[in-house]
Amino acid sequence: MHVLTAIISIIAVLIWGDWRNWKKYHATLLFFALGNLVYNFLTANYFLWRMDADFISNHTLTEMLYTFIVFPATGLLFLGNYPKGVMKQILHTLQWILIYGIWEYVFTVTGNIKYQYGWTLGWSIFALFLMFPLLRLHYKHPLVAYVVFALVCVGFLWLFDVPVHLPVEERPNYGQ
Repeated sequence: MHVLTAIISIIAVLIWGDWRNWKKYHATLLFFALGNLVYNFLTANYFLWRMDADFISNHTLTEMLYTFIVFPATGLLFLGNYPKGVMKQILHTLQWILIYGIWEYVFTVTGNIKYQYGWTLGWSIFALFLMFPLLRLHYKHPLVAYVVFALVCVGFLWLFDVPVHLPVEERPNYGQ
């Protein structure tokens, strides 16, 4: 499923992506990738959700597929086709939330994503309502987006009681 998602993302971005202006979106595409990397780093021992590898060998490679292919493709499609007019912008954002929500629902049904520690599909959809506007905010006001992103991260870490430190018995001993 994950490789199929990447292939569909590549095809979609080749057809509908704003390739001529990719440099305009570059920083926000990196911001999108950074968000996934931060999640994987901070929750490495306490995943709220985890993509189960299909025929890719492990979780790390699956996440790299999303970080470096699916999410940048999504960002280019979302930002490159962002309409003018408030109502069209709201509908555009809702369209992407719906696409991601349905796709994740399919992943839950097929067992390609697992939730734990209180995370659910509902929380994922709530996060999508933050993620897509945050991408647009980063495109327009990057520094504000970084502050909001940090606050959202801290909020989720606190809400789900995510331990962001290694327990003492798992900390490496560097010759002490």
